[in-house]
Amino acid sequence: MILEITPAPFVGTVNAINSKSELHRLLICAALADAPCTLILGNPTDALSNDIKATIDCLIALGANIEITDTEIRVTPIKTVPEHPVLDCKESGSTLRFLMPVATALCDEVTFKGNERLSERPIGSLKNALESHGVTFSSDNVPFTCRGKLQPGKFEVTGDLSSQYVSGLLLTLPIIEKSSIKLTTPLLSQGYVELTIKALAEFGVATVSPTSDNFSIIKRGASYVSPGSLLVEGDWSNAAFFYVANFLGNDITINNLRFNSLQRDKSILDFLSLYTAEIDETDNVLGAKHYEIDLLNTPDLLPALSIAAAFADGTTTFTGAARLRLKESDRLTSVCALINSLGGKAEDTADGIIIYPQPLKGGTVESFGDHRIVMAATIASTRCVEPVIINEARAVDKSYPSFFKDIESLGGQINVI
Repeated sequence: MILEITPAPFVGTVNAINSKSELHRLLICAALADAPCTLILGNPTDALSNDIKATIDCLIALGANIEITDTEIRVTPIKTVPEHPVLDCKESGSTLRFLMPVATALCDEVTFKGNERLSERPIGSLKNALESHGVTFSSDNVPFTCRGKLQPGKFEVTGDLSSQYVSGLLLTLPIIEKSSIKLTTPLLSQGYVELTIKALAEFGVATVSPTSDNFSIIKRGASYVSPGSLLVEGDWSNAAFFYVANFLGNDITINNLRFNSLQRDKSILDFLSLYTAEIDETDNVLGAKHYEIDLLNTPDLLPALSIAAAFADGTTTFTGAARLRLKESDRLTSVCALINSLGGKAEDTADGIIIYPQPLKGGTVESFGDHRIVMAATIASTRCVEPVIINEARAVDKSYPSFFKDIESLGGQINVI
């Protein structure tokens, strides 16, 4: 789908969509619990992302019963696991990495499938950890079949490539006894592991991290206990685009967010404040006109922040984002292409990008099949002087299928071409 967006101001109110990060975790916990659980959504279920749908489909394949209404998802836990289930993770790296250890703890044999880009997402350290505990893999990348039920013990895994390795194992610890996790490298994106620990706590499972590189369950053999119902948070990662739109001069009220959330992407507020802070020139900040933003723990904010950086009053250097080369696209390359295609100036570095202050004009953007590139280009259109054309705009369905509906409700002028 190719969309043309005519420059126009965005004014009105949006409800932040349901947190994809939290919903993945709560769905898995609910599917492993002792009784049904209802997840109450702040946004209608017709806004469920493709990634969340992939997790739901995989849990159903494992034997859970999941009913979806307009505002709720009711999960009846897995009681009997089908023989040799096939789990299609589509494009969702979260689904794959969370369910690899969970499914191998439940099944003697299970097959994982996914699309071509998912086969390029790294899983090596997690695969090695499972192999060292009795699981064999038919291939190094999806599609593959796992054979042999996961055995308990100490799981060693890296923490610097993807925190999802740690989260997947943490979600598995309650269903296998006498097991723990040891990190072999420093943990990055710690906030996502904190979200996993919070989800476990909601289901009565207490975890402990006695040092920075060890995780375990406080009570051995602890099981998931359904809380009955839970309210799902709004998503800061996608709401970040609306905050950037406001930074550009739009007037959007964003509801359904918790300001005490553990989601690290709420840091969008702090990062944007760097551009608007009144700081004494003697501090050599305003005078230097050079901003440095470390995205080590919030890499997903780069596409949104790149648009703010293009309209800032100085050069912005983003660092700590090397892992973005392994996302839905090589995001360091695709963000640079986005900015340059719209008339700005950006270049990538080993672990980030540099964006020079050069207002965007408009033009044609390749989405690279990346939902966040689509949203960033759309927000940029509000300050462009020419239309913004986005190729493969449907990629937004991965995380925010109602995005363009919300944009139109704010006054966005969108045409399919």
